[in-house]
Amino acid sequence: MELSTKLEILADAAKYDASCASSGAPKRDSRGRDGLGASTGAGICHSFTPDGRCVSLLKILLTNFCQYDCQYCVNRRSSNVPRARFRPREVVDLTLDFYRRNYIDGLFLSSGIIRSANYTMEQLVEVARTLRETHQFRGYIHLKTIPDADPELITLAGRYADRLSVNIELPTDGGLSRLAPEKSAPTIKRAMGVIRLAREEALEERRNKVPAGQSTQMIVGADEADDRTILQTAQTLYGAYQLKRVYYSAFSPIPDSPSGLPAQPPPLLREHRLYQADFLMRGYGFQADELFQDAGELPLDIDPKLAWALAHRELFPVDLNRAPLRLIARVPGIGMRNAQRLVELRRLRVIRYQDLIRLRCSMDKVKPFIAVQDYRPGLGEASSARLRRALAPQAAQQLSLL
Repeated sequence: MELSTKLEILADAAKYDASCASSGAPKRDSRGRDGLGASTGAGICHSFTPDGRCVSLLKILLTNFCQYDCQYCVNRRSSNVPRARFRPREVVDLTLDFYRRNYIDGLFLSSGIIRSANYTMEQLVEVARTLRETHQFRGYIHLKTIPDADPELITLAGRYADRLSVNIELPTDGGLSRLAPEKSAPTIKRAMGVIRLAREEALEERRNKVPAGQSTQMIVGADEADDRTILQTAQTLYGAYQLKRVYYSAFSPIPDSPSGLPAQPPPLLREHRLYQADFLMRGYGFQADELFQDAGELPLDIDPKLAWALAHRELFPVDLNRAPLRLIARVPGIGMRNAQRLVELRRLRVIRYQDLIRLRCSMDKVKPFIAVQDYRPGLGEASSARLRRALAPQAAQQLSLL
């Protein structure tokens, strides 16, 4: 098979994996040194570093042949899709060639399971080892880990990769056993534990191993798990395995889909709300259960932070000249950075309404929930229901062509 055909098949097969961000990678380049590439610099998959730079990654599968028959996967054993396989040398050559052409800044490499978990993992490690040791490639490398592989192979992968990821696949063990009976939740979590232990040992010895940490991905809408269950699972994974990120991928119906899967995908807005809620847990100190009232689903019409504030009106308005940082950051329309700026400002003088405008806070959201020296919302300014209607974004309507 022509290399270009392989690339077309295996790049398309990799598009369902969302966990390809490069945030957390160390700054590393070859300027003034031997070698090739850099993990920094502005950028066929686009990701963003913590400081907002866009980087481009060659995102492919080593192969889409697979021994497993996971119902939700387009590359499952029983799927009728074109198959292809790269040799490790071909992936190395593609990565170097794309880098030299300034197309990419790094590599995201996953694979179906061929022969055995250990054999597949060895092939992935060989790609990363050759890039690092033979070609002194200093760009970003993200490897998807095969959970069933020997722990020594997973640890070895961490020597070469900036980030490793193990996909938890589904939010519940029951969903995984029903839709992917050949996979095991304990095995997946054991692999996560191996990566965490390797990172901790490396930090103690002041060595650089998996510097960008590990991530995972959950498929949303393939089983009956609600948003509360999904976020509770994510919260557990963050705590138990010190994950950098949990990624959420809305289930997409695939050709010749098994009968046990939904015929329609979930709303993409659901995926977006889960990412927003996840950010609140990681950056604002929210617990998963705080983001829900009665139902187990996040509202689609408003963001989770606003939903929480509307459900806890007894805490508002927040006096920005007195409230602790944690509570200020929970005000809709005020982010963590502006909350910190407000705390710093009030050490110098009292905060006024105009200060919020200067900080470019989202004033429509902020006004009902704050009090400052020269502003306080009226006692009957708006009920929660009225505020929800006013602050919910209006759904876009398709204009007629006639």
